[in-house]
Amino acid sequence: MIVPDPKVARTLLTRYATLRIAQAERETPHTARELQDVTYTLCVLMGTPDVREAVASADALLESAAATPTENAENAENGLSLAV
Repeated sequence: MIVPDPKVARTLLTRYATLRIAQAERETPHTARELQDVTYTLCVLMGTPDVREAVASADALLESAAATPTENAENAENGLSLAV
């Protein structure tokens, strides 16, 4: 199973939240389209058909990535790349 990059997931979650707020404050066709695009991308990245599931999966991914900082540091020290 391919695991999404936590940095990409974090970026998408941030963009999704920002657009949801913007859309709630003032609905525009441009914001609606951007929100639709980010929602689709987040769902594809997380392998889920529903944005609620995608957000939950992305949150879990970020939580697990934060829980293993020593493992990430050890890999970096061994010369292993953390980026794909």
